[in-house]
Order: sequence, then structure tokens, then C-alpha cells
Amino acid sequence: MEKKSIFNAANAQKFLAFGALIILLIFFTLASPFFLTFDNIVSIMLSTCVNGILALGIIFVIITGGIDLSIGTVMTFSSVMAGVTITNMGMPIWFGVIIAILTGAFFGFVSGTVISRLKLQPFIATLGVMMITKGLSLVVSGTKPIYFSDTPSFRKIAAGSILKFGAEGKYSVPNGIFVFLVMAVIAAVILNKTKLGRYNFAIGSNEEATRLSGVNVAKWKTAIYALCGAFAGMAGIVMAARLDSAQPALGAGYELDAIASVVIGGTSMVGGEGTILGTVIGAFIISTLTNGLKVMGVAQEWQIVITGCVLVLAVLLDTMRKRGNK
Repeated sequence: MEKKSIFNAANAQKFLAFGALIILLIFFTLASPFFLTFDNIVSIMLSTCVNGILALGIIFVIITGGIDLSIGTVMTFSSVMAGVTITNMGMPIWFGVIIAILTGAFFGFVSGTVISRLKLQPFIATLGVMMITKGLSLVVSGTKPIYFSDTPSFRKIAAGSILKFGAEGKYSVPNGIFVFLVMAVIAAVILNKTKLGRYNFAIGSNEEATRLSGVNVAKWKTAIYALCGAFAGMAGIVMAARLDSAQPALGAGYELDAIASVVIGGTSMVGGEGTILGTVIGAFIISTLTNGLKVMGVAQEWQIVITGCVLVLAVLLDTMRKRGNK
């Protein structure tokens, strides 16, 4: 009788990431008295927002079996476009937010079109878009940060608070956290309750069979990349609101943390499966790990090494689980 792997358990993938998060929280709480404080927990949650929103976008792409290396620089260029619109042109904040989202969606559409219509590999296509948007951020901004000092209410998108409690509102939860949670709900609805979500999984499971069944794969794949770009645009707004400025030199490297969050959350890099809840947990794992190591005084270079090891371990566990299911 063939011995079954523990990774065949139906709930293993669903609870593995959550269990890892709990273990990290317990470990860092015991390791440092400064970890489990209200201010530090809020700091973890706030630092999750940008990476988390990026991860919510790229999970759609990864489920198709693709990749998008441009989301970090698309996020940056979207924030620059919002800065130009709001600060330089004097347009309302809501208009700048729409411009940022549309900017992200446009470059996602470009990536999706090149990949699905011209059959370029996702790695190469999105690498090209990454370089284009990185350069455009510097060109449009004149290589200088764009500050939102004339529109102080813009910063409230991420750093303001609609939820305060305690004596005289001593404790407050930043709005950026609620933006992230709202985006997570939107992503969950799209992935689980819409035609785009159903085709998303179908393309990732077997693209050729999906095409033969009559689905316009090129159209839906383009839409998926555009959706990923739109989430990157929203992440750009949250990042700019946190910093109170659009920083044209930022962005590169953010895509790696987003991809790590998705993979650690249980989404398979070969496509066909993934959950929004797992991605949210994965994003919190990355933030908790980074914050905890920082609180413990671990050097930044070693933080990167440890995060990389965690990512490799997550991929290894996914590979073992898939082998066990065969």
C-alpha cells in the first residue's frame, strides 16, 4: 500500500501559512519585549499595506502560471502620475487616485497584450515594462520627489485614522490598513465570484484545454494583467500617502516581496491554484518576519538572507505537497 504524504491532507495548505504566522508571532514575542506592543503591531500592519496590495494583484497573474516583474516600478510610476495630477496640475485627490489606477492598468494591459498576442515570455515582457516605467518615473518627475505638502488630506489615505479608541483617542488604526482589507475583499470577490476568476483558474490549470473549450484566452489573460496593474496603481497611492510624496527612485524590489507573499500564502508558481486569504497571510508573514528581525537587532543584510530562506522553504513545501498528491 502506497504511503501518503502529510501534504495530501485537504487542509494542509489552507492552515500551513496561518500556523507559520502564529509561530512567528509567538517566537518574536518571547524574543523581544518590544515586539508585542500596540505601536509595533500597527507598524507591522501598516508596512503590510503596500506589499499586500501588490500581492493581491500579482496572485491573479501567478495563478495563470505567469509572472509580472514590473509591478514595483508600475506602482512607482502610478504614484508619480498621481503626484503630477494632484500637485502640479491642481486636480482633486480623487482624480489623482483614478489616474494612478488607470496608469497601472494601462501598463498591465501592455504586458498582457505582448504576452498573450505576441507570445513573448512573461519574464521578458514584464522585465521590459519594468525598465520602461522605471525610466518614465525619473523622466516625468525630473528625477526629484513630488511632495503633497499643499494637499495635507492626501496623506490621510494611509496615515490618517477613522478608528480611534482609548482615552482621548490615544490608540488609532491607520486608514492604510482598511484600504488593504477593502482591496482584499474586492480581490476575493473577483477571484471567486466572477467569470474572470473562473477563467483565471482554468487558464492556469490547462491553458490549451481552456482555449479548445472556446474561451478567448488572449482576451482574458490581457484582462488579468491589466487587473494586476490596477492593483499596483492603488499600491502606488498608498505608498505615496504613507511617504507624503511620490519617490521616483523607489519601486524596484517590491515585486520580490509581493511574489514571496503569494508563494508563502500557498499559491503555486506553476499556476492553477491560490487563495486571497493565503496571500493576505503571506503578506503579514513577510512584514512580521522583517519587523521581528529588526526589533531583535538583526542586520538588514541578514534579514534579506532569512527572508530568502523562508521563500525557498515555502516553494519546497509546495513541491513536496504536489508530489504527494500524484
